[in-house]
Amino acid sequence: MTADSSCSKRESGDDRRVAIALAARRIIFERGLEGLRTRDIAASVGINIATLHYHVPTKEALVALVAESLRHDFKAQAMRHPRTGKNGLERLHLEFDDFRETVLEMPELVVVLTELIARARRDPAVAEIMIPMREFWKNQIADVFRLGIADGSFRSDVDPDAAALIVTGAVSDCWRRSDMSPALLDQFLAELERAFTPR
Repeated sequence: MTADSSCSKRESGDDRRVAIALAARRIIFERGLEGLRTRDIAASVGINIATLHYHVPTKEALVALVAESLRHDFKAQAMRHPRTGKNGLERLHLEFDDFRETVLEMPELVVVLTELIARARRDPAVAEIMIPMREFWKNQIADVFRLGIADGSFRSDVDPDAAALIVTGAVSDCWRRSDMSPALLDQFLAELERAFTPR
């Protein structure tokens, strides 16, 4: 086997895993995590069950693949809006912009993420995947507050870790609402910002 053919085969496998993750996400969006069936994923991707199990041998592996696809999408979203050279408040605005875009333009991500987080409360295997993802997000927001405290765009008495818990908790609750209009979303984000900026 040549290096070229090996590379081509690997890319084909990567493409297949992406297709499996997207099919699983569609089913979770439509039916919830409880409605996720391997035969439906296989049919959607156009493969047999054996091939599906080659790529994701267990339900845990499938959930991990879905979570990884979400991480990839959120990372790609963040990279479209560079943070370099921004102060703390500007970075918080970018986080809010990403959140607004997700809620209004990619609601399927919100549904899938919410399903996985809810499942993590009673499934240790899913928790092992989702809790580090949530912690990474919270730590990112805490770093935004540390920067903003240092540059004066946030109040000096703000506790970065507590503020990050407030923001991630409020945002998580907000995106589960089915009645969130763009105007209400803007009001919510503006009020959240006011809680941390100097008067």
